[in-house]
Amino acid sequence: MAGSAAGSASGRGPDGGSASVGGASGGGTAGGGVAVGGASGGAGRGSFGPGGAAVGYRPGATLPFGAEFRRQASRRRTQLALGFMVLLPLIILVAFQFESGDDDGSGRGEFSSLADLATSGGLNFTLFSILVSASFLLVVVVALFCGDTVASEASWGSLRYLLAVPVPRARLLTVKLLVALAYSGLALLLLAGTALLAGTLRYGWSPLTSQVAAELTPTEGLVRLLAVLGYLAVVLLVVAGLAFLLSVVTDAALGAVGGAVLLWILSSILDQITALGALRDFLPTHYSSAWLGLLSTPMQTDDVVRGAISAISYATLFWGLAFWRFTRKDVTS
Repeated sequence: MAGSAAGSASGRGPDGGSASVGGASGGGTAGGGVAVGGASGGAGRGSFGPGGAAVGYRPGATLPFGAEFRRQASRRRTQLALGFMVLLPLIILVAFQFESGDDDGSGRGEFSSLADLATSGGLNFTLFSILVSASFLLVVVVALFCGDTVASEASWGSLRYLLAVPVPRARLLTVKLLVALAYSGLALLLLAGTALLAGTLRYGWSPLTSQVAAELTPTEGLVRLLAVLGYLAVVLLVVAGLAFLLSVVTDAALGAVGGAVLLWILSSILDQITALGALRDFLPTHYSSAWLGLLSTPMQTDDVVRGAISAISYATLFWGLAFWRFTRKDVTS
């Protein structure tokens, strides 16, 4: 019947004209014909840009940073991690309140001295909170944000749909890495900011004192603390790079996060073996405690510079491997 062969290569349309769907050559619209996606049809001409992309398609406009940031903010693990960064200083503050006054600290050694200093002012309380968190807690938090970002998408089966939008692979990795680093930095700031606020309200705005430096005025002490936070952020880039690489390699988010933390702990253990000699200088954790030099009088910055160079080098290597691997792998999940 006339008009019932609209899906054929050259069938008759309902008005008697020809309908060409995806054909190699459309007949135009003069006779009532409809050309959809034709390579040389009048209506299909100009529907594709250079390289076969749709007109108006801009790779840089896909997966905006703000959209991904809000998406990660809605996740429970993000809320719990950031919430714990706020809660930890408050827990330490309450613990100090329950500390018995008749304990002379015998047998507690260096930690007892640091705890005593923590209650002498808000800056000292902030320094103590950073000290007890730097070696493990912050490592876990950074590994969580950077190790879960890609692997979780793969485990949910949504990674291939993101790429089919289409979001270029390099663009997807870049946005996810930047969002993970932003949340890692936010966690560090929340920890220090909450500790500074709570400590100042409880113990006052006093000079910064430590076991390796003379007493520093509150203003200079605040500057030193900001320098410490900056150096810690640079050192934790190693954890971020390693966790991000593992997140690209595996589809298991827990494996990426746990693997990064375990490798960091392994490096810390190896760094304690003096028999390794100069080889320890090349371990990513060798300069992880160099921020203590920023509190000394005068400041010791030699190890800080070496540690920053080492951390940036390792992070760049890990991120480079992650991009190289992801742009070449078959994404099936």
